[in-house]
Amino acid sequence: MPRTETSGHFLERLPWLTALRRHLHAMPELSREEEATSRLVADELRRLGLVPHEHIGGFGIVAQIAGSSEGRSVALRADMDALAIQENTGLAYSSQMPGRMHACGHDGHMAMLLGAAAYLAETRNFAGSIYLIFQPAEERYGGARSMLEDGLLERFPFERIFSVHNWPGLPIGTIAVQDGPVMAGTNEFEAIFTAPGAHGAMPHLSGDPILAGGYLLTGVQQIVSRSIDPLDPAVVTIGSFNAGAAQNIIPKEARLRGTYRAFSLEALDHIRQRLEDAVRAAAVMAGVTAELVVDGPDFPPVVNVQGEASVMRRVAASIVGQSRLPACRPSMAGDDFGMFLTHRPGAYAWIGNGTESPGLHQPDYDFNDDILAIGAELLAGTAEASLRSMQS
Repeated sequence: MPRTETSGHFLERLPWLTALRRHLHAMPELSREEEATSRLVADELRRLGLVPHEHIGGFGIVAQIAGSSEGRSVALRADMDALAIQENTGLAYSSQMPGRMHACGHDGHMAMLLGAAAYLAETRNFAGSIYLIFQPAEERYGGARSMLEDGLLERFPFERIFSVHNWPGLPIGTIAVQDGPVMAGTNEFEAIFTAPGAHGAMPHLSGDPILAGGYLLTGVQQIVSRSIDPLDPAVVTIGSFNAGAAQNIIPKEARLRGTYRAFSLEALDHIRQRLEDAVRAAAVMAGVTAELVVDGPDFPPVVNVQGEASVMRRVAASIVGQSRLPACRPSMAGDDFGMFLTHRPGAYAWIGNGTESPGLHQPDYDFNDDILAIGAELLAGTAEASLRSMQS
């Protein structure tokens, strides 16, 4: 596999990055709870001679690396939070927190960015500034939005932003950087149907929340199949339906929880409006009252800007070779990195985690430490190359 002249720097630090990643893996913290994780990251940044700015949008951290001379500015981002999943890998460094697990590789993403920081802080072979963004609450609550609302752009005025994500199913040593849509915009919802309740033998005395839930289950499928352009990918999924405890009682309540996803804010807004219509119609048909709770504003899709993606692709090719840059279809999975891209141009890459790797958000998933050096080099090299392109 071809490597750049700087590859040795990152390979030499692979033992440190691996130990760091595994330590982070053993101490997972959920969204908005990343206190110990944030403290560890801040300590590592200080060890590298950098000044961490803490508690930005929660437990977020930003550090600036100034180059050898004045110039433009770019940012590199890693996510920090874990998931509410019980790990079953049996690894020596597996989660020490019951019911919590780094099942999406954010432990590896933090290690990659710290590896890039170590190189950039040592060499400073660039003009301008590179901002390191460690973002909390990517899995829940929109940590990117929280950091932006806390004055991220005003305090740290970067002009472009880049990020990476490990990707199970892609071979180790491959990097995918595509133009345009990469990850879907998302939101989550809960529909709550209520009625007086009644004995199953006397259904006329109460509306039926379960029946309303059934209408909604079928009704939401029509949102995509009958009101979204067939050429525009979108999905609505209900993954939880809770109601009742006895076979002969019409319950007082039914709760359905789900998610919707699309590649444009316009499609997301349309789905949201049609979801409201479907909940209202289901309630009328079943004789119940209804409430739809949506988790705040929709999260925008991750859409790479062509110019920034081209810079990242060139760096990726120099690291792993042009033949190791697969063309990939976008994913309906989401990442709130799209929030940053609504304010600044940038790009987002997938780094192969291995074809045998269990999928993300699975209890047997593990980040592949063999890709830590590749990810760190890709982040550092992209920041340097982007700054050079902005100076010319």
